[in-house]
Amino acid sequence: MKRLLLFVFCLLTFYFSQAQPQKVVADKIIAVVGDRIILKSDISNTIADMARQGAQVPENANCAVLDQALVSKVLMMQAMKDSLPVSDDEIEAELDQRVRYFVNQYGSKETVEQMAGKSIYQIKDDARESVKENKLAQAMQRKIVDGVKVTPAEVQAYFNRIPKDTLPFFEAEYQIGQIIIYPKASREMETYVVSELMNYKRQVEAKTASFESLAKRYSEDPGSKERGGQYQINRQDKTWDPAFVNAAFRLKEGQISNPFKSKFGYHIVQLVSRNGDEATVRHILRIPPVNEEEIAEATTKLDSVRKLLVEGKMDFNTAGGKFSDDEAAKFAGPYLLNRRGETLVTIDEMDKSVVSLLDKLKIGEYSQPMPYTDEQASKKGVRLLYLKSKSEPHRMNMRDDYNRIASAALEEKKFKTLDKWLTTHINTYYIMLDPEEGACPQLKKWADAAKAYAAH
Repeated sequence: MKRLLLFVFCLLTFYFSQAQPQKVVADKIIAVVGDRIILKSDISNTIADMARQGAQVPENANCAVLDQALVSKVLMMQAMKDSLPVSDDEIEAELDQRVRYFVNQYGSKETVEQMAGKSIYQIKDDARESVKENKLAQAMQRKIVDGVKVTPAEVQAYFNRIPKDTLPFFEAEYQIGQIIIYPKASREMETYVVSELMNYKRQVEAKTASFESLAKRYSEDPGSKERGGQYQINRQDKTWDPAFVNAAFRLKEGQISNPFKSKFGYHIVQLVSRNGDEATVRHILRIPPVNEEEIAEATTKLDSVRKLLVEGKMDFNTAGGKFSDDEAAKFAGPYLLNRRGETLVTIDEMDKSVVSLLDKLKIGEYSQPMPYTDEQASKKGVRLLYLKSKSEPHRMNMRDDYNRIASAALEEKKFKTLDKWLTTHINTYYIMLDPEEGACPQLKKWADAAKAYAAH
């Protein structure tokens, strides 16, 4: 299972290494599959990427990464034989996503270009073929393992094979729902904020202040404030607020928009540069403050929602979808999520205001509406919590952790299916492996295949 997960991770990082802003070690061909080569620098760069992105690098990283590189080459070539479809749009979207990742990592498009010694266009062009190979390999892997299922008996057998003294210990986990209402600020406060933003715009246009200095001083966007309000955006990236993107792409370079409203508050935005669907912008966000009266109105509304829940006139999921102003609830449901995107959270994954209520709520109960501040968006609102379930601290067992165990059993079965497929297909391709690399036990099948081909 761990090898399969490592394979998936390397598949996502391996092929983009040549386009990354980093120094490349001297190249040497260390493996060949069919007519496709693998360079020593490819392996070194992938391992460096793993370390930079916070992944745990195993002691035998060179062997593991080379193994997965060979796997992905075979999968890619089989995908081409099977004519699996990969569209140009998919490839371009993947390239754009990866460029955005590096721009976010290094702060600006210009910095990435400077470190890479080439333009963003050249970086994407250099990586296009290898990203296509990546997509083909992924498509082939899906074809091989997508139909794999596990039965309850297989899950039980998988669990029985785990040494009892190695079973993991799980902290108490909670399933907690939330409904959030953000009160609307008064018209007077909105007018005041708009006038403040217009004042910032006049200062920049009169050259009495820079946009960056005003953003650092006044913007209420914690994600860009320290960078002078700067972001790299893409017109096709649906994670950006449409009002923000539309306002930015209507501007000429250097131009500043009039104040406009998004789901976060009011903005002015300046277009720094643009290249097709990519743009560098700066913005200042101001959130109209709400007063105690508006908070009280939201509390009253949420109290009426609580009454519907307590009386059983509406279930929590329906109420969350109908009344919650939480953006995440629209996509993932009205529950807190853990780091893996699951609805079971531990105490260290909750904010303090939630933790303080746990002893006061029993399973199935709803809290009273309470003041709430979204730290990311700096928005004040009112929140109601629902404790749906709680597990006690425990060792992994079939009763409490069936879904976890089933998921792990499924991954193991997928890996075995993939490994069996490889065993029957490796010898249908020309394989060359540098003898210096073939000493690793996990590369034995590749070394054997290379020797068998050479003996023909």
